[in-house]
Amino acid sequence: MPGRHLFIVLALLLLANCKDSNTTSIPKSDEKQTSSNSDPVLKTDPDNGGLFLPDGFGALVVTDSVGPARHLAVNSNGDIYIKLRTDTGKFGNMALRDSNGDGKADIMKRWGDYPNDGRFATEMRIRDGYIYFSSELRVYRQRLTPGELVPFGKPQVLVIDPYPIRWHNAKSLAFDNDGGLYVTFSAPTNACEDLRLTSGQPNAIVKGENPCSQLDILAGIWKFDINKTNQRPSDGQRYATGVRSVVGISWNDETNSLFAVNHGRDYLYNHAPQYYSTWHEAVLPAEEFMNIKEGENYGWPYTYYDHFKEKRMLAPEYGGDGKIEAPGYADPIMGLPAHWAPNDLLFYTGDQFPDRYKNGAFIAFHGSTNRTPYPQSGYVVGFIPFKKGQPSGEMEIFADGFAGKDVLKRMQDAKYRPMGLAQGPDGSLYISESKQGKIWRVLFQGDKSNFGMAQLAEMESRRSKKSYLKTPVEKVDDLSLQ
Repeated sequence: MPGRHLFIVLALLLLANCKDSNTTSIPKSDEKQTSSNSDPVLKTDPDNGGLFLPDGFGALVVTDSVGPARHLAVNSNGDIYIKLRTDTGKFGNMALRDSNGDGKADIMKRWGDYPNDGRFATEMRIRDGYIYFSSELRVYRQRLTPGELVPFGKPQVLVIDPYPIRWHNAKSLAFDNDGGLYVTFSAPTNACEDLRLTSGQPNAIVKGENPCSQLDILAGIWKFDINKTNQRPSDGQRYATGVRSVVGISWNDETNSLFAVNHGRDYLYNHAPQYYSTWHEAVLPAEEFMNIKEGENYGWPYTYYDHFKEKRMLAPEYGGDGKIEAPGYADPIMGLPAHWAPNDLLFYTGDQFPDRYKNGAFIAFHGSTNRTPYPQSGYVVGFIPFKKGQPSGEMEIFADGFAGKDVLKRMQDAKYRPMGLAQGPDGSLYISESKQGKIWRVLFQGDKSNFGMAQLAEMESRRSKKSYLKTPVEKVDDLSLQ
């Protein structure tokens, strides 16, 4: 008879299991809900961490303050790596891990056995099992060990900058698909100006060195071998020249080509008050969105790009007056608002966001510093839709709210300054900022099939309401040209 009782028990258990398999369970309030593919359905913050986003998007704060941060990268397992803005000691990187799947970092580790040598140290990239990062004077890489948050040992030195620490010294990185490593060597001046060439008369036009000796060693993008160590510029190839200051650079797999966002020069009025007003100085010249081709010359320091005229103009230090064009140089694919400081560039390749974002360009604008007497501007993440490898529309404001107030008289008034962008393995967009080190994760949880212009309307309306998004009206008392 014991065998009979065992049979009855097994039959009852099987019946219970069948019943449970056809029953939808309701999760308890403290259980994380899951999607159909068993991945956690993340809950965005009620206020999106202070951000304003298009309808259907939400954001959660991964961490509040890792310290002043530059660029970041996200590994295939979701671990986050951040380049910190520090110029002393070691441990210039931060690693974050979310161990319980709620989207918030609960493990944080400082790492990096290399000397920090400047606050413009910026890059953090992951490729083929290696993590790449830079100081101002070196480009490094280390092998990542699966399951381990922090890489062990000392990093390899791939590229050495042989010149002294200077302004605009970020070493931003991009990779092609054939073993090429692209590194920026930006110029330290506005227009290769040389006050020794300028007369001592009041309001004299500042002169530029001609030819500019900085072009011999800087103001360009160099290509190196990704697998060689201790390379100097003389070991690489100058891929493009005439580029003043590039902090955001990215390879586009769809076009199989290099793109960059360039910081335009400053001080048109200060250098040539006969031809430019303080208003001109605030709204010119453009920041430049470039599709970099091998051998191209983008005209720095002899020219600047006027995005209102959509023309490259001769710089006043070299005989320009705001009206003389400068032919013979490469143009950007788009002029961006002056002094917004584009500091990162990401082509979106994920599937989480609506289709209109696929292969489009996200740009993090760090924000202006010197538009006085006009308000400062930028401090947003923009988006440019792409088709067939080219912009297919105007730039949109994708993420706003970093500034923290409507009018910024000084850069220091901004609560946050957007800095770095990274795409997560699930298609989320991560954003870093450089003042406190707050990290946001942006997700789309709306209806992808019905996403269109109506969902963008509120973001578009902000352009007319916020001084940091508008082109300022010229002040009546700006008498610099009268």
